[in-house]
Amino acid sequence: MNQWLKPPRAVREAKEAQKGMHLILEILVFIAVFFVCTIGEVLVVMPVQIIVLMHSQDYLDAVASGDLNRVAEVSAQIANTDTLTIANLFATVMMIIIIFLFCRFIQKRKLSTLGFTGENALIHYGRGLVIGFVIFSLAVCICIFTGTLKLEMGQFALPVFLLYAAGYGIQGMAEEVLCRGYFMVSIGRRYPMAVAVLVNSMAFAALHLFNPGVTALALLNLTLFGIFASVCFIKTGNIWMAGAIHSMWNLVQGNVYGIKVSGLDSACSIFSAEAAEGKAWMHGGDFGLEGGLAITIVLVIGIACFLLIKKNGQDTETDLEDNRIKEDQ
Repeated sequence: MNQWLKPPRAVREAKEAQKGMHLILEILVFIAVFFVCTIGEVLVVMPVQIIVLMHSQDYLDAVASGDLNRVAEVSAQIANTDTLTIANLFATVMMIIIIFLFCRFIQKRKLSTLGFTGENALIHYGRGLVIGFVIFSLAVCICIFTGTLKLEMGQFALPVFLLYAAGYGIQGMAEEVLCRGYFMVSIGRRYPMAVAVLVNSMAFAALHLFNPGVTALALLNLTLFGIFASVCFIKTGNIWMAGAIHSMWNLVQGNVYGIKVSGLDSACSIFSAEAAEGKAWMHGGDFGLEGGLAITIVLVIGIACFLLIKKNGQDTETDLEDNRIKEDQ
């Protein structure tokens, strides 16, 4: 496994800046950082939510009636609208900012240790968008060919779609910065990369524990996605491709095929997906495709493909650096 998962430059530089902590401490710090990120996001979204609520006659009527159950029901409905969903996506920029500040001033790490390197960034990001589209579309094709999913035309609005695209561009990258750029690299400072990959992937899955319709298979698939993104980060030596894959994965899922994104609905999509009853084991049921076997299949294939890439730019760079160290000795 070590020959397939060599520590990338980000891990080596982070280790030079500050030694890694015990795994339990790393996990506790991760939880604390995530909690602070959540507070930051809430503070950004709160003004938008207040404005939307104050302009909702249903909400105002519910408040005037004094019916707390009705107020909660209307609030939940508004929370699921495109406006607040998009606002929540954009608010994840706070996660990127907070993690950068934490890594820079607490862990004494450079921006590059989060995976933000300038080398071929646009190329890696573009390839990631293509990979994200293709791999999720393969899972959709599996469901269609097995008769467990049917696509029809959905309700599409280009301005809303573009806002979702921009929002997922931030959200997908934010989660990669949290789990891969920060957490995986932090663990890799002290432990083998296999441990760093597995722990950060399980943490990524745990972040979705309270999403609607979550199942054991969904958690397994989310862990597999974490492994897939982690190996991508290690092999490319940067976060651009993993972030692009994550962003495109969510956009295609919710706003192209009209499938629930980790249990969450989207009203604007090119297609509308109709799932066959009794076949949730394949199409994921209420959690969306991420809770089904089709995603398991494509992620296992994707992980295997990345692992088999033994010589790429990052590996070559690592080998050259190792050779220079040997020559200096």
